[in-house]
Amino acid sequence: MNKKIMLSGIQPTGALHIGNYLGALKNWENILNEYYGFFFIADYHAITIEYDSKEMQKRIIDTAIEYLACGLDLEKCSIFVQSDVQPHTELAWIFNSIIPVAELERMTQYKDKSRKNAENINAALLTYPSLMAADILLYHPDIVPVGEDQEQHVELTRMIVRKFNNRYGEYFKEPETYHGKVLRILGLDGTNKMSKSLNNHIPLRLGAEETEKLILQKAVTDPNRKLKTDKGNPEICNVYSYHKIFSSEEEQKEICEGCLNANIGCVQCKKALAKNINKELSPIREKIEKFSNDKDYIYDVLNEGKKSALKVAQKTLYEVRDLMGLLDKRRLNNSN
Repeated sequence: MNKKIMLSGIQPTGALHIGNYLGALKNWENILNEYYGFFFIADYHAITIEYDSKEMQKRIIDTAIEYLACGLDLEKCSIFVQSDVQPHTELAWIFNSIIPVAELERMTQYKDKSRKNAENINAALLTYPSLMAADILLYHPDIVPVGEDQEQHVELTRMIVRKFNNRYGEYFKEPETYHGKVLRILGLDGTNKMSKSLNNHIPLRLGAEETEKLILQKAVTDPNRKLKTDKGNPEICNVYSYHKIFSSEEEQKEICEGCLNANIGCVQCKKALAKNINKELSPIREKIEKFSNDKDYIYDVLNEGKKSALKVAQKTLYEVRDLMGLLDKRRLNNSN
């Protein structure tokens, strides 16, 4: 494989939304012009908090469908399920022998999730970064596209690389994070990051009419503008921040001036936004419907992705075990 490598993944926690699309999937599609991608569905990460086991397999398949619908080119990447590639958990256990507990306890995400899931602070929540480091380092990526909330975990991964290499010899390279042209938006509430758990998201799968209805009902505008005749301030309006992403420059200017002069109301502004979001998501929704009706193809994609991932991951794990003195080739050869 001559191309440089990139790696990333998303948990199958439910239908992906426009925050995932703008913050990750759209970015991945662009990077694949220069890199080969390993994209996984992070089901092991998803079980660190309570989840519906009966829904897990459906969510995995739905996530794979949405990966493909957003334009990931299978000539340029492999898509697989994390738990299908066993070296992820084996290398994570090895990394647990390297990472000081104090480093895990200071992780911001661990602290946040512990507060939100006080009744279920499990060991996996603490060792989440070990698994994330294994996810990354198994494939020796050159870049890891991540959000700012994951930057700390990648820095910990670099620390693991230094500790491992110092102890067992130079092997892993330190991965670089990649932010690129990542478009970040707040949720419809205008306060928090877009999230399914906060119910402030716009699902990719949502129909056009439902999308408009959701925006009309939930999207927060300029809090100081109470009446249509009141002049607004687009720069503090969450809906206008969406226009900056989904609307043309000409329409942005029209919306901005109309708001400042009270020539258009918030309802008109929201309807224009819904129209433009639906226009961009229309081809994605068509592909979601197409792939949803061809599950055999989705399973084929995941099985081929698993083969590609295993080929790289098993080689890495073999070499790691050899460096650590955990490999006896005579035992290995007689394992059958």
